[in-house]
Amino acid sequence: MRLQDKVAVVTGAARGIGRAIALRFAREGARVAVVDVRETEGHETVRLIEQMGGEALFVYTDVSDAAQVEAMVEAVLERWGTIHILVNDAGICPFEEFLSMPESLWDRVLDVNLKGYFLVSQAVARVMVEQGVKGRIIAVSSISSEFGGSQQAHYCASKAGINLLIKSMAISLGPHGITCNAVLPGTVETDINREALADPAVRAYWSQRAPLGRLGRPEDIAGPVLFFASDDSAWCTGSMLVVDGGTSVNLQ
Repeated sequence: MRLQDKVAVVTGAARGIGRAIALRFAREGARVAVVDVRETEGHETVRLIEQMGGEALFVYTDVSDAAQVEAMVEAVLERWGTIHILVNDAGICPFEEFLSMPESLWDRVLDVNLKGYFLVSQAVARVMVEQGVKGRIIAVSSISSEFGGSQQAHYCASKAGINLLIKSMAISLGPHGITCNAVLPGTVETDINREALADPAVRAYWSQRAPLGRLGRPEDIAGPVLFFASDDSAWCTGSMLVVDGGTSVNLQ
């Protein structure tokens, strides 16, 4: 198993892409901290991991709150003593037109999607540096970081910021042996967009935009994230890996 005895923190792991990553890591031997604000779904992810014989811990955390982030890290250290892998996946995207978008919504999306990645990455990286762990930090970004989207100005801006945050972290943390990379999914059917994709026309449009002819599934993202979490990516840092069924190629 590629992550045997590693300790992984996965934010946004209560459902969707985050859950798929947490389950894949557990199958590869990792002990997984399931970090989210959705308690019922978070405990369900833990149950699924334990059902397959893995070890997991749910930690309620609003990633935009520095005090809660620090408490989460302490809880993981109390349980397992170290952290080898961090996956930042927690994110929100309440659809809203640019002209009607309130400042409060802009602030909330940037707080969760961008500041949250910064706060969790900094807290975990400090532990890795202090312990001499040559860790792996992976961000789940989006192809929306490179292409604008209707009703997504806040989301697109936050994801673009994530890409440069990862590149800057790669420079800062490389001397400590910590790699920092990002995966950029295309349209993956999750709770964030399921309502929009319930419209047959919308679903058909995005399915047809992908040369592979279908929408993404959370499991499609878990494999590439596993690559960055494993020793197979030992000489990768600051990398942006697009995983979108070819959608971005077809948009150009």
